[in-house]
This record gives sequence, C-alpha cells and structure tokens, in this order.
Amino acid sequence: MIQRSALVGWMLACIFLLNACSTGAYFWQATTGHLKVLAAADTIDDILSRPDVPEKLRNQLQHVQDIREFSVAHLALPDNRSYRTYADLNRAYAVWNVVASQSDSLSLETWCFPLLGCISYKGFYSESSAVDLADTLRKQGLDVAVLGVPAYSTLGFTPDPVLNTFVNYPAGELARLVFHELAHQVVYIADDSMFNESFATAVEELGVVAWLAEPGREALKTQYEIFDSRRNAFRLMLAKARDDLEQIYENRNKLDKQHVLRLKKMRFDQLLADYAALKDSWGGWAGYDRFMAEDLNNAKLGVSGLYTQYVPAFKSLHRLCDQSFPRFYAATEALGEYPRDQRERVLTELQLGEPLSFGFKCL
Repeated sequence: MIQRSALVGWMLACIFLLNACSTGAYFWQATTGHLKVLAAADTIDDILSRPDVPEKLRNQLQHVQDIREFSVAHLALPDNRSYRTYADLNRAYAVWNVVASQSDSLSLETWCFPLLGCISYKGFYSESSAVDLADTLRKQGLDVAVLGVPAYSTLGFTPDPVLNTFVNYPAGELARLVFHELAHQVVYIADDSMFNESFATAVEELGVVAWLAEPGREALKTQYEIFDSRRNAFRLMLAKARDDLEQIYENRNKLDKQHVLRLKKMRFDQLLADYAALKDSWGGWAGYDRFMAEDLNNAKLGVSGLYTQYVPAFKSLHRLCDQSFPRFYAATEALGEYPRDQRERVLTELQLGEPLSFGFKCL
C-alpha cells in the first residue's frame, strides 16, 4: 500500500518537473505517468545478478554504476538512490515536452504554477497528448515544437531511474546525461529555466571531461571527443542563427510583419543549407537529421538556447571557486538568490571576464 507521504512526494515531483497544473486531467497524467516509471524500475544490482541479461545492457549498466560512484566521489553530486535503478518503458522517450513562441520572437511562452513558478515548456507522458496541445497552440498562430525527452529529474523528490530511452548512449554521453540530471538536484531556481539548464550543462561538461580522464578510458574518450566536436559545431551553427534572427526581430516594430516573416524564412532556409554543408563535412553523419526535419522554428531554436546561454559563465565560476565542486555549487545557489536582473548581470560579467557586481564572489 502506498504511504501518503510518499505519494505526496511523487506528486510534488510531478509538479516540479512536468508542470502539473491545477486542472485535474493534466495533474493526473503527470502523477500517474511518473508512478508508472517508478513501478517499472528494479535495482541495477538485481538486474546484473540475472544470468539472462543481454550483454549490451549489462555493459551499459556497469558503466552507469561507475559513473554514479564517480559523481559522488569526484563531483560532489548527491549520494542517493537516483540512477541506481533501471526501468524499461517500452517507448522511445520518457516524456514529450511542448514549447512555443510567437512567430516573430525567440522568447518562449511560459506556463506558471504554484511552487514551481513559470516554466518554458509543458510535459506529457503521452506523445498524443503533447501533439494535441501543440495543434491547439499552432491554431493560435504560435511557432510550436514537440520534443521527445529521454530523461528528466524530479529534483531528488523520488529516485530517478536509468531508462531504456538513454541507457544505450555511448558511455561519455551516458555520463553527461547522468551528471546533468543530478546537477538539477543540487541547485534549482524557480522561474529561471536558462539559469538551471546552463548550470546543469556546465556540470555535465566539466564532469564528463574529468570522468573520461581516468586511466583506462582512452577509447571512450576518443569516441566522445568525435561526437562532442560535432555537437559543438552544431550548437555554434544554431547560435549564429539565433543571433541573426534576434536582430531581425528587434526591428519588427519598424518593418511590415510580412517582411519580417520573409526575412525569417530566408534565415531558416540558410540554416538548412548550413546544416547540409556541416553534415557533408562529417562524411554524411546524420545524427541531427531529425532535429532539423521536425518543427524547425522559433520555438525549437529558443529552447536550444536555454541549455547553453550561460555555460561559459558557470565554467568561469567553477574556476573562480578553485575548481572545487562543493564551493561551486554553494556559489551557484547564492547567485540564484539574487534578483533575476542582478544574477543575469553577474553571469554576463563572468562570461566576459569582467569584475563582478553586487559584491558577488566565491567564498
């Protein structure tokens, strides 16, 4: 029988991560969806003790155990039950997030809820439910994207399991994802997705470099560096497109809207051409084909910027804290308590290497 306190914890987790709103249907799908994920999970130790476990899964789960121990011993990430269990959901993604923006802006629409604040996406355990919302938003004239998400964090409220949706990632990518989701358990600032995602991305990037530097991981490091170089080139391409579109949209009050939309289309056409050239330089590697083929619009570009905008700033803060992860986390949490305009100014100063305002420093 489910303890009331545990059920409340699971419900809170759904509210925090999946934007469970006050409407009963949405709250119910979020709560029951997460409960089903938890119910499907077994401990990794138990799974590895079974003789019939496929060798590929066995190897990947052993990587997870190593990654998890490293996350505690070297990155000071939480030593709890998260990523010590495994669940096969029999689907491609854990959840599907819907993001939206105006047709002439990269700023994402938000949904605001008690406790959580305002979040720039809405998540569903059912792809069809996400598609239904997306269709409704498109009828309102918004740019909309439906994004399959392989993993999410419940901020430590429940033991997040390793899922079939990402367990077969290359080892470096597996480490990156686990470090990212655990970082959300360390610092989470309500109402600021860009702060939270940039921080977690900085932790993942710092963490995977340290994990791959361990003896015996040379082959894994080489494999990861090839993929990471492609990802960085892809991110730079998207960032350039975002910058160009921001300039177009900044002038939208001076131009006819149809002219703005024509300029927008031209820039997205250029983005597709840029990707084709980038893909050729990779020898035809098609890892981002799906991203570029589905819902390529303001919403998708806007959400891609959430994860990277302040990553250099957080890495600078890590250096300022003498590369001590506990001090880095404490400083990030302290920065998160600043008013939003002040913390954004400090992050910009960290990014540019300028003196820090408001007396901020790493203690």
